Amino acid sequence: MRLYNWKKMYKLRNICIVFIAVLIAACGGKKSAQPEALQNASDTRDTATTKTVLFFGDSLTAGYGLDDPSQAFPGVVQNKIDSAKLHYKVINAGVSGETSAGGKGRIAWILKQRVDVFVLELGANDGLRGIPVSETVQNLQAIVDSVKTKYPNAKLMMLGMQVPPNMGNVYADSFKEIFPDLVKKNKMAFVPFLLKGVGGEVSLNQHDGIHPTAEGAKIVGDNVWQVLKKIL
Repeated sequence: MRLYNWKKMYKLRNICIVFIAVLIAACGGKKSAQPEALQNASDTRDTATTKTVLFFGDSLTAGYGLDDPSQAFPGVVQNKIDSAKLHYKVINAGVSGETSAGGKGRIAWILKQRVDVFVLELGANDGLRGIPVSETVQNLQAIVDSVKTKYPNAKLMMLGMQVPPNMGNVYADSFKEIFPDLVKKNKMAFVPFLLKGVGGEVSLNQHDGIHPTAEGAKIVGDNVWQVLKKIL
């Protein structure tokens, strides 16, 4: 990301603060044993003809701090799917505080749910904890491999993240490359930066400065939808 004036430098500083705060909250927040929003898909849909889009991620996916889990960006995507009259239901399998290792550990349970489209949003907590990039890559690839094995016809999508420069330029650059490299290797659809237009924007984040507000989640959902709609 190139910055050429003080306003952009200020925004980058805010983004750094947000990412650091996310780590603190992820470590200290309550972590669900199972993703509560896994039950959010509407029971009124015809399960015989409706396909599933499963979002697998951390607190950003889970909708931490929002009044209703449906306000999280996967819920925003469901509304867009419904408006487009597409026969898909969204399954929100986000867990606050999740790392790539944690995701690897619970993916087998999650895949008991049929998956037609798998959207992966993990890795940010790894980066903020300084976990070696090689470990994150191995864990994320293992998750993808599990999906491929269980549902070989499922479409795959990756939601990219970044870490702030104070993690060190070498580490930050290596971390950023995790996502496009996995996307290329596994032929996945790709959103390069999930929080584009929201990270560092005070008015679009909750009072904790960590997670998007409902309004911010709408923008995040649109970031995802612009890519997802092309593969549905």
